[in-house]
Amino acid sequence: MKDEVITFKVDGALAEQLRSLPNRSEFIRQAVLQALEMECPLCHGTGTLSVNQMAHWRAFREHHSLVTCEVCGEPHLACDDQEDVHGAEPHQEELPPGSGESQ
Repeated sequence: MKDEVITFKVDGALAEQLRSLPNRSEFIRQAVLQALEMECPLCHGTGTLSVNQMAHWRAFREHHSLVTCEVCGEPHLACDDQEDVHGAEPHQEELPPGSGESQ
């Protein structure tokens, strides 16, 4: 696939911060890739669900709950008929430096 140049506008303060980076392009590439990785798998970053997605969500919620993690305080989904094992998973701040893994 051929590389493509994409431009976008930023405010003056952000432009100044970006100019101070040794490799702006690489920084922006990595930031965009990370943001795409962290995108909600249901709404794809829109913040809303379609009518059909909402119907699927309601059916899913019949056997799952939104709970708060006792370790990090973040909400997550838990299956109603299984023990919650979220606390046993490594949290971002607990990962070894340079592991490159994200939750």
